[in-house]
Formats: sequence, structure tokens, C-alpha cells
Amino acid sequence: MSRNGLFDLSGKTAAIIGGGSGIGKAVAIGAATLGASVVVLDANEPAAAATAAAIPGAGSAPVDIGDTASVGAAMETIVRERGRVDILVCTPSINVRKGILDYTNEEFDRVVAVNLKGTFNVLKATGRIMAAQRGGSIVFFSSIRSVVVEPGQSVYAMTKAGIAQLVRAGAAEFGAYNVRVNAVAPGVVETPLTAPIKANADWYAAYANKSALKRWARADEMVGPTLFLVSDAASYVTGTVLFADGGWTAIDGRFTPPGM
Repeated sequence: MSRNGLFDLSGKTAAIIGGGSGIGKAVAIGAATLGASVVVLDANEPAAAATAAAIPGAGSAPVDIGDTASVGAAMETIVRERGRVDILVCTPSINVRKGILDYTNEEFDRVVAVNLKGTFNVLKATGRIMAAQRGGSIVFFSSIRSVVVEPGQSVYAMTKAGIAQLVRAGAAEFGAYNVRVNAVAPGVVETPLTAPIKANADWYAAYANKSALKRWARADEMVGPTLFLVSDAASYVTGTVLFADGGWTAIDGRFTPPGM
């Protein structure tokens, strides 16, 4: 057994989309720690380059997941330069917090283009490559909002539920080629996306108190669940949504009975 046992990623090429910041950056660093050869992809090219600079041997490139051609070109470049893509992790998403009646068509299209179309673009481009090489592991990011929701989260929640179904469809279609497709569903995580919430003390505390652990997650706490799914430790895990939400979706939490 290798130095890291079931979790060893030595000899594998890992493409991390969204690796310029937040969860993606933490996952890129974590994958390299376990031995993977890492390529950091992000719409923010300088951010991707900065993450790659902190990882020995890592490369970086820009990618717009909402653009089918951009995704295809990025993945083909990795194959040309590194021979194959064994691991793909895709973290980016956007959110417009508005009531359904206030949502504009432009806002709807923008959120869907990144979260849902972007995920489909990545699944299609990477699935084709991994099916041809007869192996690989893909991890997308869903959310607790795929199963529970609050006012102002309609379109975001819709896209995150859609990602869960794309993962299942990908698992069904690519399983015969030894390609696994899964998702991580975080709760609230301290990232640039959630910075406006953290800035509101009452909002921040309300989210913290909703989870069983009574706190937000750090970005690096998503590394373990993600790398588990891409590793040989999860060799028989596909079509799964792994909730890493501090117990958010497991508890009701609206009332604690007397004496508890």
C-alpha cells in the first residue's frame, strides 16, 4: 500500500476548476499534498496562477465554465500537456438573492449559465475524456439548497438540485467506463461568495446556529470530503451527493423541548 494508503493520489492528474479561491483553492492544495499533479483552472486567471505558484509543479489556465468551447479547450490542453485527466473537481457557482417576483430574466439566465449549464459543460467535456481513457473521478459542488431552501434562493436552489441530478445521470452513463461522478453538498462555508452574509452579524449567527455544530465551515473542511470522493477510498462510490453541512439537513432545530 502506498504512503497515504487509500487516499494516495500520486501519479494522478487533478484539474481543479475554481481553484483560484475559496474551496477550490483549498482542494487544489490538498490534492497536491496527497501526491496529485495539479492544474488550477479559474475564470480569474491571476488568481489561478497565484494558487498554482504555491504548489510545486502545478499549472494554471483560465476557463469560463459557461462557455462550452472554453471548457473543451481547457480540458484538451491538459490531456495534451499531461497525458490524461484522472480527477476533476468543479466548485464555481453564483447566486442572486431575490424573491421570485423580483427576479429578472437576465439574472435567471446568468445564474443558470454558470451553475447549471457550466456544470453540464464540464461533465460533458470531462466525461468524454475520461470515458476514452477508461477511468476517472469527477466531483461537482451541490449545496444544502438542493433539498432545503429559504426566501430569495429560488434559482440558486433550482440549479443546485439540478447538479445533484446531473451527477446521478453522469454516474449512470459513465459507470461502464470506470468513471465515477459524485457531488459534495456543503452548508454555509466562509468563502468570498458568502462574505456579504458574514458581514451581517445577525445573519451570520443565524446560519451558525442552524447547524448541529453551531458554526460555519472553513473552506479547508471541504477538502476531506472532496478528496475522499476522488480517491480509491471511494472506488465503489458514484452517483452520490455527500452532505458536508455540519448537520444542517439532519436536524429540525426550531425548538428544543424542555429538559433537553
